Amino acid sequence: MEYRKQAHITYRADYHLVFVTKYRRKVLKGGMREYLKECMKGIVRIFPEVEILEQNGGEEHVHQLISIPPKYSVAEIVKYLKGSSAYIMRRKFTFLDQVYYGADGIWSDGYFVSTVGVDEETIRRYIDRQGLEDGGQVRLEL
Repeated sequence: MEYRKQAHITYRADYHLVFVTKYRRKVLKGGMREYLKECMKGIVRIFPEVEILEQNGGEEHVHQLISIPPKYSVAEIVKYLKGSSAYIMRRKFTFLDQVYYGADGIWSDGYFVSTVGVDEETIRRYIDRQGLEDGGQVRLEL
């Protein structure tokens, strides 16, 4: 388990994100999917603390495991990723203009997000033992 550090914060804020193509059209085939992976990695370079840890998906969706520091909202990063990637993909693969004629972007409006991290039992145990740790009686490890 890897914790990240910034000036006054230590955190682990990893999220599972899923984006679905508009109308669930199966447009992310072969090289397009690989290009999208590289595109997403390039987009997050604008946010140096945001890191895409894993990426994969199918012809109509993308899964990402992404680390987002607490100073950014998940919605802010998702909006930027979806908007920028749609713009880049439509410029690179012009046939998408016909597939999505009259529609903005390539992504459906919504997305799925779930937190990934320390399990609830570990957190409860950590909180429960805080008084003992402060007294030097217990050594805790997450």
